[in-house]
Amino acid sequence: MATLGERSVVDWQLYHDSYDAVRDAIECCIPGFENYNEKVRQKGGFYLPNSARDGKFITKEFGDRAPFTLTEIPNNDLGEDEFMMATTRTHDQFNTTIYGLDDRYRGIKNERRVIFMNKRDIEKLGMKAGDKVDLFNFDDNVERIAPLFIIVPYEIPERNTVTYFPETNVLVSVNNVVAESNMPASKYVKIKIKKHRSTIYDRIKQVEENYRLI
Repeated sequence: MATLGERSVVDWQLYHDSYDAVRDAIECCIPGFENYNEKVRQKGGFYLPNSARDGKFITKEFGDRAPFTLTEIPNNDLGEDEFMMATTRTHDQFNTTIYGLDDRYRGIKNERRVIFMNKRDIEKLGMKAGDKVDLFNFDDNVERIAPLFIIVPYEIPERNTVTYFPETNVLVSVNNVVAESNMPASKYVKIKIKKHRSTIYDRIKQVEENYRLI
């Protein structure tokens, strides 16, 4: 609010002061949220519309026909020292809100700065489980760095890695977006993995300073 001031047409103060006002706005634009403030106070909550659950498959665009989409196969070529990174959430996380440091889905306890890798990839890098690494992305000829991640062996295809967001959001270029939706392509990020160096933080400061000078 302090940043936008009068430049925004949104009444942020209203939404800040009242969750009911937020729900009223949601009701106006998302089907299934009619009488939201009343429903949310019902014991046990309420169900949102779900066509598959309800057995209703007729759509406005296609009637009772099944639509198919033709999608071009993306170019997944990687450099010799590159890996494909996808980001994901932990069990104790809702979007970017983190409630705990455990991920019971993948057996991680009290840690988030981890990178899941194929065992063979770890060996090819001359590293081992538990080693600390720094992650790099160079899309658009811009150096991006996410420092100090712990290697965790995982059943994942070779040359693929997985990390948690938002810890690795810094590696995603603003131009790396999904066609049509324009959302960040956070499951399609090319990275390089290097052994962690204590001097990496000096490099990050230097990169940030160079960016400010552009």
